[in-house]
Amino acid sequence: MRAIVVDDSRAMRTILRKMLTEIGFSEVLEAEHGRAALDALSEGGEPPALALVDWNMPEMNGIDLVRAVRANPAYRSVRILMVTTETEMAHVAIALEAGADEYLMKPFTKDAMLGKLELLGLVYS
Repeated sequence: MRAIVVDDSRAMRTILRKMLTEIGFSEVLEAEHGRAALDALSEGGEPPALALVDWNMPEMNGIDLVRAVRANPAYRSVRILMVTTETEMAHVAIALEAGADEYLMKPFTKDAMLGKLELLGLVYS
């Protein structure tokens, strides 16, 4: 299974890539902002099963990325998990309205990540 991690923090991308690899994802792409993620997605091949998306990033923020992904029928099957420090319920509502499937607030544990991936039907315990 493929995934893409979109976060402007190199350290967070590394942590998330390692976590996804340990969970069983065979390939984890990385992008430092939304535009880079769209470029990576447009390079062809099978769309990833999962996109982990931060909210606050330069160039293109996470909400704009979610909207762009949801606007493209080729990415209909991509499950989107917002992984962000934005903790207000209004932010959760905005993300879900934009098309995110789930929302995970930083900091989080591996178990919390697994729980969200189970809800998305991407892993089973």
